[in-house]
Amino acid sequence: MSAPIASGRKIDLLLEEYGSSHKDKMNKAIHWICVPIIFFSIFGLVRSIPTPAFFDTVPYLSWASILLVFALGYYITLSFSLTLGFIVFGTVVVLGNEFLFASGRLYLFIVSILFFVLAWTGQFIGHGVEGKKPSFLKDLQFLMIGPAWLMHFIYKKIGLRY
Repeated sequence: MSAPIASGRKIDLLLEEYGSSHKDKMNKAIHWICVPIIFFSIFGLVRSIPTPAFFDTVPYLSWASILLVFALGYYITLSFSLTLGFIVFGTVVVLGNEFLFASGRLYLFIVSILFFVLAWTGQFIGHGVEGKKPSFLKDLQFLMIGPAWLMHFIYKKIGLRY
């Protein structure tokens, strides 16, 4: 990131701290690929958990969609506008997982495990190149900040305030 953030908003402080261990171009590029895949695979793994029969009466209701609501609840405490972006991204994640789920719960589980392992391998390679530990090793909250960090770059690029 550029100059130090003066606003003191929690999201700005978190993004600045997260960005401090993500300066290397290779590590950043790896994060652009791996963070969304990890997000997608976590929801796939959670979607693979069997649900009570009454869940089937509500379209797209699953443990993963409930998890998404909690994730959005966290993001809204940080930034309303980023939350709107995550609703769009989350919708794509849910629909993608439902597409894979249509081939079977086990299929989604296997694909999600594969994506998860490969993406985390990529993340650790990126941090090895960077020479800094992943931020979440300091504070688990940074597992949720990775997607926000990427989204804030998109917002800046298109001229939206995050």
